[in-house]
Amino acid sequence: MPDQSLSLSLHPAIKSIEPEKWDRCAGTDNPFVSHAFLSAVEDSGSAGSRTGWLPRHAVLSQGAEILAVAPMYAKSHSYGEYVFDHGWAAAFERAGGQYYPKLQVASPFSPVPGPRLLISPTVPADRQGAIMQAMAEALSQACTELSLSSVHVTFCRPEEYESLGEAGWLQRLGTQFHWENAGYASFDDFLAGFNSRKRKVVRRERRDANSCGLVFRTLRGSEITKAHWKAFYRFYTSTVDRKWGSAYLTERFFPLLSERLGDRVVLMLAEHEGQPVAGALNLLGRDALYGRNWGCLGDWPFLHFELCYYRAIDFAIEHGLARVEAGAQGEHKIQRGYLPKPTYSAHWIAHPGLRRAVASFVDEEREARLQEMEALAEYSPYRQEAPE
Repeated sequence: MPDQSLSLSLHPAIKSIEPEKWDRCAGTDNPFVSHAFLSAVEDSGSAGSRTGWLPRHAVLSQGAEILAVAPMYAKSHSYGEYVFDHGWAAAFERAGGQYYPKLQVASPFSPVPGPRLLISPTVPADRQGAIMQAMAEALSQACTELSLSSVHVTFCRPEEYESLGEAGWLQRLGTQFHWENAGYASFDDFLAGFNSRKRKVVRRERRDANSCGLVFRTLRGSEITKAHWKAFYRFYTSTVDRKWGSAYLTERFFPLLSERLGDRVVLMLAEHEGQPVAGALNLLGRDALYGRNWGCLGDWPFLHFELCYYRAIDFAIEHGLARVEAGAQGEHKIQRGYLPKPTYSAHWIAHPGLRRAVASFVDEEREARLQEMEALAEYSPYRQEAPE
């Protein structure tokens, strides 16, 4: 690092960093980088040697003062990240290289955009850019010293993406679908902006979901009991089984998360004859509701849309939230009012040959993503304003 007074340390557990010091840097906007969330992931056994997410949290200090932190993991695979680099790994290993282990700056198992290079508010505004650059250089230097292949900062903020790009990291775009609150007074007010045909579709889906004998409940914090979490874990594993995935999150994770994040945990349940049959887990940020996991036992019409998308919009309108981010993938979300938005990641790759190949790939991919988002926006259900 150019400033020799700065030093980077790597920590094998989030509990080795004092919560108040970590959260001073993380802030309160995004729960997925909070000490509470990261400690729940680790203490529940969800992130660790069992799942191949070994904590190596980065702390940038000047003397005794912590200037910045980053949630980071050493990984022996590319699962649970939602920004896919399997092809890069396969190509490098065919050429005789060793792609794993690598370093991943991320919130585990959470395709949620948010801050990744977390700078202390004690750093003056005119110095924060320099600290972000210092963190970028320190991470790449640590990667080299540990003889690892690469460092990946995924689902970061646009300003981090730009800063890392200026530091020579490769920039990659992705796509998600978010709902934005235009000051709606109610769900009907929101639907009034749809064209007639698509408005009728949504109303029919909500009517059908609410007319098949289900009772819907929205629970927060202490309202969520151990029995609720036990049922939700069954929903979660049922979804994992259907998608041929891996259940990274342990049964202990969900009640631990609820205990540590309190009212920021929002669980939407569907009950049939008094028993929970489906659930959607959300976390509440300062101005957004983040949808994360969902699952269902049984088959009811449009239940997924109702529980994960429409009731999330209801909640956001009621609580004056700016947006709902409903997780990865899903072009079907467009017809429900969730429009395409870019997501950002940055990648530092040690090997010059692999770096050149990946640089070419992400440049082409980035242009394709921009064109794709523009094309997808044409499917918006919102009425187009007539030109003046």
